[in-house]
Amino acid sequence: MEVVHKVLPNNEILSELIKLVNEGKRVTLPVKGNSMLPFIIGGRESVELVKPEAVAVGDVVLAWINGCRYVIHRIIRIDGNQVQLMGDGNLTDDEYCLLTDVKARAEYVIAPNGKRRYLYTDTRLRLSRLWRRLLPVRRWILAIYRRSLLKLNIHI
Repeated sequence: MEVVHKVLPNNEILSELIKLVNEGKRVTLPVKGNSMLPFIIGGRESVELVKPEAVAVGDVVLAWINGCRYVIHRIIRIDGNQVQLMGDGNLTDDEYCLLTDVKARAEYVIAPNGKRRYLYTDTRLRLSRLWRRLLPVRRWILAIYRRSLLKLNIHI
């Protein structure tokens, strides 16, 4: 029997995952890239997504931005129907979308060993607010983190 492999574009796969989330199912999605360092490690960790009943500043969400791609980033401002997002590991490039473009809310980070960490404990929320205020020096902190703590597999 011949095995046929079909490669689907990310947007097509994510659209299917969003359908599951909208049905009330929890979906685990591997994270790629470094845009959410140090809170989520791309290439190693996954996030558990749920249907967003309501979102708030500080939430990590899956959102459709610029009419062309999905990102998992943190909400840094909501102004009416306009949402401003930024990855924790980013130094600039705030992104914008509409509230209707927020497709899922990440609730847990899942390590390769299966350990789940809730994203919205008081400590994690305080750390994420502090991290946002450290934006002017974030470049150097991230450099140290990538060169040392990340290699030692130390998580925040």
